[in-house]
Amino acid sequence: MNVPVGNLQTLILNADMQPLSYAPLSVCSWQQAIVSVFQGRVIQVKTYDDIYVRSATSNHEVPAVIALKKYRQRKHVAFTRYNVFLRDEFRCQYCGKRFRAKDLTFDHVVPRCRGGKSNWNNIVACCSADNLRKGNKTPAQAGLKLLRKPFRPTGFQLDAAARRLPKSGEELQQTWIDFLYWDAELERR
Repeated sequence: MNVPVGNLQTLILNADMQPLSYAPLSVCSWQQAIVSVFQGRVIQVKTYDDIYVRSATSNHEVPAVIALKKYRQRKHVAFTRYNVFLRDEFRCQYCGKRFRAKDLTFDHVVPRCRGGKSNWNNIVACCSADNLRKGNKTPAQAGLKLLRKPFRPTGFQLDAAARRLPKSGEELQQTWIDFLYWDAELERR
């Protein structure tokens, strides 16, 4: 059966069969995946059911999941807006409410005007209301208390935070589920 492949993506696993990263989820286009399979750089773990692409001489299954042949160690976690929000699980570190990324801001725990730096140990996710309330004060001076002291996360800590976030089933291909949630409780019937 020939089904249009559209914008299908392929999940990329490390050699230990875990995703390279959960946030953002390690994926590539099906075209990149099929080239990597043909070049022998990866192992094709799973294909999409009944979805093929045709070359001049044959049909080829479209990879749904591929795995690297050699284990790749993540060396460090980049200090980015998304990673700070992910570390803090998209929660304001003062009121504890969860927000969408577009509704969060950064807060310098020690304000920059008082020598505070822009780094993992001084930046937290904050809602606009609490950021305005805090202003150029320390949390104590503003009558606020941090839920958790800021810290430099490891790749494993960010991946764990990403797995705890609610996910829309529409964002994930059903064929990937077996490779994403090894520690999730199995559904009871």
